[in-house]
Amino acid sequence: MCCAHSEELPAEVLDDVAGVIGTEVTLLDRLTGGVNGGAVRVRLAGMPHAVLKAVPRAHSDHLDETLRAQRIVEHMRGRGYPTPAWLGVGATATHVWHLMDFVDAAPASALTPSLVEQLMEIIELQAGQASEPYDHWSYAWRVATGQEPAVAGPDFDETPEQSRLRRSMAGLSGYSSLVSVLVERLRLVCADVAPPREAPDMVHTDLSTPSNVLVRDGAVVAVVDIGNAGSGTRATDLMTLAWYTFQDPLLDGVRTRLWTRILDLVGGEGAAVLVASQILHMLEIPIRHGRGDAVPGVVERGHRALDELNALR
Repeated sequence: MCCAHSEELPAEVLDDVAGVIGTEVTLLDRLTGGVNGGAVRVRLAGMPHAVLKAVPRAHSDHLDETLRAQRIVEHMRGRGYPTPAWLGVGATATHVWHLMDFVDAAPASALTPSLVEQLMEIIELQAGQASEPYDHWSYAWRVATGQEPAVAGPDFDETPEQSRLRRSMAGLSGYSSLVSVLVERLRLVCADVAPPREAPDMVHTDLSTPSNVLVRDGAVVAVVDIGNAGSGTRATDLMTLAWYTFQDPLLDGVRTRLWTRILDLVGGEGAAVLVASQILHMLEIPIRHGRGDAVPGVVERGHRALDELNALR
């Protein structure tokens, strides 16, 4: 069976995969989830099924970043972290790809209290496991405070995508008065927060997006989309998880546990930086994509998150 979307995947990508893996690769079908880049199931000659993700090459360091993610996967799998093994990484002139084990499980359709509890336990496996110098903690501080990096050149570790996002978020106030009020509130909350110290944890950065969590019979069996993983504080992933709990009133109780754990890890100022960074990222996405109807909901949730944090600090 051929993938219905095979025309989206240039033949030279499949040729490159086959060359790296050393076996014939046949497209089967597109998998659900995979919001950012899509994912297709493939058959490998003489081997189990696998998942191929290929995205347009975005910049000159794109392959190096994907190789960094592969190293993180290998490191974390050795410590019991439930992410599928990566079988290969490569690039053509136009695309960067990685191939990973197929996991027979479905993306979570929504978070539940049980899933949140399981993900909190998985996040604890990230403690002290930073293995690559890709600091999401300092990046969150730069986003939240609007300050430029103190250093430049090879000692300043920020990807082209992070730089693009920071520049985009710096202009959010001009979108509307509603957004401007929230952004100003975030800046005031973080204005006097000092740059964070180096943190030793592995950070996934997108662990709590439901489609990146694979479940079977109510249990989390794998987390995927680890391509942007790096170092920092695992409270970053707890904060993202807390953000998604606002979508369902049944998750209000478990969110209190998340806030408590975040404050235990990084304190009130650190939590303010993380929530501000999260809100700004969530504002930037619909504004960049022209989805103005989604912006008021993000603004309302942002104020609510700040109110809850202020009540607990």
